[in-house]
Amino acid sequence: MQHGLMYSGAYETNYPTLKPGATGFTGSDGAVHEHRPWPPEVDGIRIWYMEQPGKHFYAVRVKDDKADLVLKHPILLEPGKHMGHGKRFSPEPTVVDTEMAVVILGDILAKNPDVRNELAGIRQRIRK
Repeated sequence: MQHGLMYSGAYETNYPTLKPGATGFTGSDGAVHEHRPWPPEVDGIRIWYMEQPGKHFYAVRVKDDKADLVLKHPILLEPGKHMGHGKRFSPEPTVVDTEMAVVILGDILAKNPDVRNELAGIRQRIRK
């Protein structure tokens, strides 16, 4: 099973209006941009992230086939810890393995206990 991380615009502009099911974001040009399509190999969880000034990227939304959660407390993504060696943030979706996805979910859970049951369900589904 493969999972993915996708860019979803600037945090200050987009996070206040983010909702489950969002299909795009407002760019720095003021136009709405559709999210890029997920690569065919991404068949597990999908995580959207937004950028804050200084090239800081925060996971803001987590989705699988049964749940779509906007995080009340986004987490700072660290490339080495959350993406694996040699991967970086880019306009194209980044594919990560289950080991990385479980680490991200653990960090999300630590800051978002209000969605513990939903996150536990997502984690259980990717481990099958």
